[in-house]
Amino acid sequence: MTQHASVDVRAGVTPRDVPGDVEQFLSLLERPTVFRIRGRDRTRTRAVAGMLHGNEPSGLRAIHALLRDETTPAVDVVCIVGAVEAARTSKRMLPGRRDLNRCFRPPWEGADGAIARSLLSILDDARPEALVDLHNNSGHNPPYAIVTRFDEARAGLASLFADRLITSELRIGSLMEAFAPTLPVATIECGRAGTAEADRVAREGLRRYVTLDALPRGERSAGLTLFGDAIRVMLRPGARVSFAGTPNPGADLTLDADVDRHNFCRLPAGTRIGWVARGAAWPLVACNEAGLDVAHALFESRGGALVTAREVIPVMMTTDPLAAATDCLFYVVRELQLQLQ
Repeated sequence: MTQHASVDVRAGVTPRDVPGDVEQFLSLLERPTVFRIRGRDRTRTRAVAGMLHGNEPSGLRAIHALLRDETTPAVDVVCIVGAVEAARTSKRMLPGRRDLNRCFRPPWEGADGAIARSLLSILDDARPEALVDLHNNSGHNPPYAIVTRFDEARAGLASLFADRLITSELRIGSLMEAFAPTLPVATIECGRAGTAEADRVAREGLRRYVTLDALPRGERSAGLTLFGDAIRVMLRPGARVSFAGTPNPGADLTLDADVDRHNFCRLPAGTRIGWVARGAAWPLVACNEAGLDVAHALFESRGGALVTAREVIPVMMTTDPLAAATDCLFYVVRELQLQLQ
């Protein structure tokens, strides 16, 4: 084992080196850890990241299963297990620490900035031919993939895990954004954290990803539904949010307790999704890919009800107050036509 600025690197790992219990496996990791598995073709490498958020375990479980698998991958595989310390507390990040998947851009501040910079250096040295980053949602969502641009290679990566694909030019400091357009990278949202179905999506998709001699390209894109023009909907700084079936007088914004049922649904203008507290300042900020706040074009208050001002397709809606306050409430996208580059 070697160390690379707060990141452990373990090369040549074999199934007998890895305990069968995933929690025991996690307990043996002291910090973010990178594993390298030898493949049949030692001249090529693929990379996978998991658990960049400590409360999203499907990536960890899929990587653990891969490390335990006796099947030799098609190529060398670099596996990143990210927020190890936060995962032991089942928190997205530790108190006082930064969100690791928002640190993959300068300035490289604090412990998490240093970790992100080290992981990028390791990946740069590995020169992977592709990268997938496995995540979970805190709300009810089907599996889907996110890419920074839509082309045959990224469509192929997405098709290994899901049949929905979002293309987004939003820049929030995620791992996916840190690479040149020539490297196919996809973020995979496997489903709700803690569910067997999300773990299955991550595990089976990862196995396809590492065992295929050649990664799929546009030939598998026919089954994909493409979404784009992502808008990130967040709480106004200082605003308080609640999730309930009736307005919460202690919150600036109350969203329906089961608001995540709307994910990937077309909501016509006038659909109520919550309530705005009487006398409270407007609680939403909605940034499009140009950085403009378009919240008032998407939503309005009618008699205290928060309703859609036009048709919207929300995705990644959460019902977790902490996730809503520290990250975002959800995204809004629109369906696009498939046009491979």
